[in-house]
Amino acid sequence: MKNLFTILLFSCTLSAFAQTDSLVDNKAEVDYKWRVSLPYFVPEGLIVDSWDDRTSTQHLELHIKRNLDNKNIIGLKFASWRLFQPMGITWWDGLLDKLEKESEFYPGHVRETGIGITYQRMLWKGLFATVEVLPQFQTYMDLDGKKIGNDFKLYTSYHLGYHIKFGKKKHFFIEPQINCMYWMFDNNAPDGFKELDDKWRNYFLLEPQIYLGWNF
Repeated sequence: MKNLFTILLFSCTLSAFAQTDSLVDNKAEVDYKWRVSLPYFVPEGLIVDSWDDRTSTQHLELHIKRNLDNKNIIGLKFASWRLFQPMGITWWDGLLDKLEKESEFYPGHVRETGIGITYQRMLWKGLFATVEVLPQFQTYMDLDGKKIGNDFKLYTSYHLGYHIKFGKKKHFFIEPQINCMYWMFDNNAPDGFKELDDKWRNYFLLEPQIYLGWNF
């Protein structure tokens, strides 16, 4: 079932990219052909939080996108983060309480890094939907930072948000949105990590997020 889901997911995403040539040939007028963006908490984490804290995710993320026309946007996503507990602990599982009690913390950290593809569709005015597919390589580390294992993960996310441009020439924008995430194939975690991962889901629903960006 997971393999079927993966095939369907890649087929849908790649079919969107396959339309690139025909969309570009239409030469639809757009104000700006390119855009870059990142989640607001990336600069916040670099400035405000301590990079080496036990609960620091050390999150880095950058999106580079091409506006094919006024409706279709494709792009590349680079992301790297460090997890200190399973991603599948949702709000209704008492996520904040577990953070405070440290009851589900890994015996170390897992670093996840990858480059993926994105497709964004403008639905109505600034309302948009986005699909992102991000293959990730995982590195498991103990509490002393020593590498103890590797794995692979396919991370996908689904977004519904609103694109708001501002400034004199509308170069800058923000995108408040709600995200849902689903991932698979991370089955070879070391002991201590796997037991915690198996307790929780392989998805996370309704994460609020704000992206900051620049059109050029």
